[in-house]
Amino acid sequence: MRPSGRAFDQLRPVSLEIDVNKYAEGSCLARFGDTHVLCTATVEQRVPAWIRDSGRGWVTAEYGMLPRATSERTDREAARGRQTGRTSEIQRLIGRSLRAVTDLKAICDLQVRVDCDVIQADGGTRTAAITGAYVALYLAFKRLIDLGILDAIPLIGELAAVSSGLYKGMPVLDLDYEEDSAAEADANFVLTGNGEIVELQGTAEDKPFSEQHFLELFALARKGVGELVVLQRAALGIG
Repeated sequence: MRPSGRAFDQLRPVSLEIDVNKYAEGSCLARFGDTHVLCTATVEQRVPAWIRDSGRGWVTAEYGMLPRATSERTDREAARGRQTGRTSEIQRLIGRSLRAVTDLKAICDLQVRVDCDVIQADGGTRTAAITGAYVALYLAFKRLIDLGILDAIPLIGELAAVSSGLYKGMPVLDLDYEEDSAAEADANFVLTGNGEIVELQGTAEDKPFSEQHFLELFALARKGVGELVVLQRAALGIG
């Protein structure tokens, strides 16, 4: 039995609330159980200098946790004067994932910055951030269509992410903190809506795990992402 009482292949309760920020071109509050991440997308009519005149736009991301997102307060990274390696790694992951499904040529000379701020953390903050960030990005592109700047949504696929892992020897989907902290192995899967791989991150925490176990974790993730994409479509009002 999982600590939460969920079935082995059951997501935490997930909600994707859109338009939660009045200023951002796109915004989504992603709730995966007790993990809550605010994702906002900001459109800028400029691109980084190294991509200028390339005929491409850019999508990037920033990630951070509020001081009391966890059981004990942590200092803001700005107060420390530098980001942690974990923060840098996660925001690069989010940016890479979003770019993988974006037609950058279609947003020439535009940059979209997606900010993912963890309000409350209970495991799976990066997967919740990616899932919510896609919704915020889609809404930002829709706003550009409304303004007459774009003719169509420049996305070549849907995108969501979820974790799976081995907990007490059993493959389970969407680990919360209690499971994640005791898992023998855990993995994060970033997939498209049709199950194609964008990025995989997997680690044996106790001892190496088998190829069969990996395939079971992957199958769980594909099921979970399929359910998340349905929720994304519902939040965005698309078929």
